[in-house]
Amino acid sequence: MTDNQITQLLTYCLIFMVFVLMVLVVAFIYVKIRDNKRKKEEKANDELENGEGSKLGSNTATRGYNKQSIMKFMEFDKVEDNMIVQKNGNRYLMVIECQGVNYDLMSEMEQTAVEEGFIQFLNSLRYPIQIYVQTRTVNLENSISNYNRRVNEVESTLRRREAEYESNRQSGLFSKEELKSQFYELTKLRNLYEYGKDIIYNTQQMSLNKNVLNKQYYIITSYYPSELGNTNFDKEELKNIAFSELYTRCQSIIVALGATGVTGKILDSNALVELLYMAYNRDEAEVFGLDKALAAGYDELYSTAPEVIDKRIAALDREIEEKAVSKAEDVVAKVRTERERRLEERRMKMDDIVDEMAKMIIQENEAYLGKEVAQESIDELTGIRQKRKEDREKAEEKEEKNTNEQEKQVKKPRRRTTKTA
Repeated sequence: MTDNQITQLLTYCLIFMVFVLMVLVVAFIYVKIRDNKRKKEEKANDELENGEGSKLGSNTATRGYNKQSIMKFMEFDKVEDNMIVQKNGNRYLMVIECQGVNYDLMSEMEQTAVEEGFIQFLNSLRYPIQIYVQTRTVNLENSISNYNRRVNEVESTLRRREAEYESNRQSGLFSKEELKSQFYELTKLRNLYEYGKDIIYNTQQMSLNKNVLNKQYYIITSYYPSELGNTNFDKEELKNIAFSELYTRCQSIIVALGATGVTGKILDSNALVELLYMAYNRDEAEVFGLDKALAAGYDELYSTAPEVIDKRIAALDREIEEKAVSKAEDVVAKVRTERERRLEERRMKMDDIVDEMAKMIIQENEAYLGKEVAQESIDELTGIRQKRKEDREKAEEKEEKNTNEQEKQVKKPRRRTTKTA
């Protein structure tokens, strides 16, 4: 083999090796690109499962991802119709409060049933959800207030029963058996009162411990109006659609959780406000709760022009209503006075009408009564009528005279008196 042939063979081998190397590089780049694409798809699926939605960008950092996704629902615009509105109406949230079960105290069979029910719940999900746990310091102030109120009621009943028992015992009207039964009931009531006092004392001592915590469990489901595609719905229609969709999802979640023994309820607007208030004001909420803040009128510290106008409109409406009621009362009183006047006139004329009717009856039965008897009866009726007319005239003159005297006394000027030194 000549030198030229050897050189040519080495050249072919070198070209083949370069080609193989290029193929390997291309294959490596293809595998790397496919692996990156697969990782991006898995990341997008994880974001969808954690409630982030498919609209989020692919450059979100994975560090602190769970915390960020769970706390996303804290960024809200307003609370309306039992929903948290976010991103200027581009996202709606509805929250379910769950009451858990004590898994550790269950038997093995019950635990298996709970696990199978939870698996069925997860398999029934067709939309993303978030699980949020909020730890709160137990506020025993309301419980102590309720206990004090109940114990005060028991104490008042106890004092009344003691007075009744002492009165019955001293009266001597009750037998020994009856007094014994009353004393037994009184003893039960006294024991109940002492037991209530002990509960209040223990609860007050427990309230001094600030480390008494309680966990609240919530499931959050979201809805994006963009899921409808390109539509011409206005904001009100989109809000109604979001409410219907979220309510249906929450009800299905509550039903699915029922298989595990977990009960749930949809939070209304007030409960959502309290949830967000506790999340944003953890330290302040332990000292000054939401109910106290609302009772103190913190939401009424600022006044704007529309609210003043609304107050004026409300005041004007009240004034119109009061005047309408007053006018209606005056008209009704006037009508009643007129009817009473006519009734009084008719009552005053009633005797005259009765006399006339009696006179007609006597005249009709003159043949049976006799002419002389009928005439004397008619004369008697005429005399009675005349005397009643005179009495009425005298009463009217007396009333008119009294009225004139009262008017003169009102118009008579007061005599001025001077003091002399």
